[in-house]
Amino acid sequence: MNISPLPLHPDTPAPQSAVTVTELRDPTLVGQSIEVLNQDVVKLSSNPLRARRIIVRLGNCIILFHSTNLPIRTRTSLQAGFVAYTAFGSGAVGTVNGLPFGPEQILASAPDIEIEMIVAAGYESIAFLLPPEMIRDHAVRRQREEEFRMPHGVKLLSPCSAGARELYQWGRRLIDLASRKPDVFDFPQVQFFCRAELLEKLLATLGLAKPVEPSMHDLTQQEHSRIVQISENYAISHSAERIHVTDLCEAAGVSERTLQYAFKELMGMPPMAYLTRLRLHRARQTLRSESYASTTVAKEALRWGFWHFGDFSRAYKECFGELPSDTLRKQSDSGDIV
Repeated sequence: MNISPLPLHPDTPAPQSAVTVTELRDPTLVGQSIEVLNQDVVKLSSNPLRARRIIVRLGNCIILFHSTNLPIRTRTSLQAGFVAYTAFGSGAVGTVNGLPFGPEQILASAPDIEIEMIVAAGYESIAFLLPPEMIRDHAVRRQREEEFRMPHGVKLLSPCSAGARELYQWGRRLIDLASRKPDVFDFPQVQFFCRAELLEKLLATLGLAKPVEPSMHDLTQQEHSRIVQISENYAISHSAERIHVTDLCEAAGVSERTLQYAFKELMGMPPMAYLTRLRLHRARQTLRSESYASTTVAKEALRWGFWHFGDFSRAYKECFGELPSDTLRKQSDSGDIV
């Protein structure tokens, strides 16, 4: 990507910084400050998280880079008025609603649809978030209407040849430039140039892309993903209750063997171990948003179904590297309620 020929006028910068670079160490903060995405993250390892997020705003288009050193589970929904196309780095491995994906594919997402992604350590992706009418208008002007299909729901697409890799590499060059020289993207001329090039790249990639046809194994994994998501929802909606495997089986309408296999295959751990980790993350979110004046560690432990406070503190520290009382104390001392 070469933007040097563009004339830059210092007297016409964009009103706010177009680039945000965030180093993420706390999984419960990953979903914050992303304008058009709602995102919830659970790390699937007790090791310290080292993730990175770079946002480049090109007017009403957003380019979003994510990387993580740990396996994580994300549940993400896109707000109305946008569609998303995600390209994956060369080492990206994971599933989206149970379907396996990799660097040869593009994920197309419509708004208001929640998707669950489970990704391995070393994951990198670049998502292109933009209004669908912008793509459609560009395609009409270029007389290439047949190359744009509005995504419905969530679809994995397989572009021809190296199309997915080329789209990711284009996005990565832009992200790398933004991380080195963020001020360049504050200028409207640069944003306009990059937005136009993005639309061309997207049309070229999507024009010959075809939906990925799931195999029988993929369909089984999709069913396992449904079981996991139902179990997660049950655990959250019954947060203060003691939950047993039989409760999850009844909620999902499956046998204990099927439940155990679904969690082992997708999450890499038994259902109760994962749901304990999920509840720990929710407890941390609450502790980070409260203070000693409004809650206690014991109250939040009970709220999220932890009846033995010593076990809760040990599990919390193993997961997040600090005691729950330390989290609450930091929040109280800072005076900031996030």
